[in-house]
Amino acid sequence: MTTARTVERMAGQRIMSGFHGTTLNTDLRFLIDTIGVCGIILFSRNIESPGQLRDLCAGAAEYAESAGLSRLLIAVDQEGGSVARLRPPEFGYLPGAPELTDEADAETYAAAAAEQLRRMHINMNMAPVLDVAPPGFDSIMKDRVYGRDPDRVSRMGRAVIRGLRKGGILPVAKHFPGIGRTTSDSHLDRPDLAVSPESLQRYDLIPFRDAIREGVSGIMLSHIRYPAIDGDWPASLSTIISRDLLRRKLGYTGVVFTDDLEMGAISKYYDISEIMARVLEAETDVALICESRSVTGEAFETMCRHMTDNPAHVEQARHSIRRIAALKEIANEPK
Repeated sequence: MTTARTVERMAGQRIMSGFHGTTLNTDLRFLIDTIGVCGIILFSRNIESPGQLRDLCAGAAEYAESAGLSRLLIAVDQEGGSVARLRPPEFGYLPGAPELTDEADAETYAAAAAEQLRRMHINMNMAPVLDVAPPGFDSIMKDRVYGRDPDRVSRMGRAVIRGLRKGGILPVAKHFPGIGRTTSDSHLDRPDLAVSPESLQRYDLIPFRDAIREGVSGIMLSHIRYPAIDGDWPASLSTIISRDLLRRKLGYTGVVFTDDLEMGAISKYYDISEIMARVLEAETDVALICESRSVTGEAFETMCRHMTDNPAHVEQARHSIRRIAALKEIANEPK
């Protein structure tokens, strides 16, 4: 028999949340001891200085342990270049993907990023970006990609994955199954990418397929809708893409994350109950909610309700919890 408390623990461990503030404040304590999130994600609003950030991350991790939770995942988008939450002058500069010329450069970036994050008690980087922006195309990702050729993106991405893991940081590749051929911003609205499954296989999926072989720790789903694959749901809410394509066809057995579910591509079109029902149906492991404590609370409550009403969701959740626990074990390995 599955108790209400067991359902709550499983639901909480399938949420990673952002928060406001630079200290272990009431909101952050709520996320840890009431929701029981698997992890937190940091933004510029949470970062003032190296000393403050170390105290925040160490304090959050210690508080999670005191609340009876396993190791807290502490994530950040530290791609380098234009997307870096730890920035000069307080932190060292990291070059962005377009500035890296070869795999040696990529490994150097990864080593520097890993050292920088590890010193702050951060254990997960939402990188590398494995999107491919075609030549002569005004891609929304043109300033964040490793190149215009899938094979180059694959080589560079694998080098970053190796370097981050060697440095004790969990890499999360994004944005599956690829948003390099889009021009609209999913932070604002829901883009469509009208390409055939065959075209996706020959182009966008190559870096992700190779990242899986390299042992990437996590994969983040995009908020793009791919009408030729699933005309109803964006990738982050799609059973066809998350379960059937990523897990069954590509054989990925690691942790799958949504992108931020408060972005316009999702929040403009779906309510939180519908969103969490889709996350469960798609067998996606972690729902990423980056902004609002109230939305995180609603997501937790609706996930609990869906799991209570449908025992199949509880059984599937057990698989997700095992994958998340295995990831935390890697994060806890001595370096």
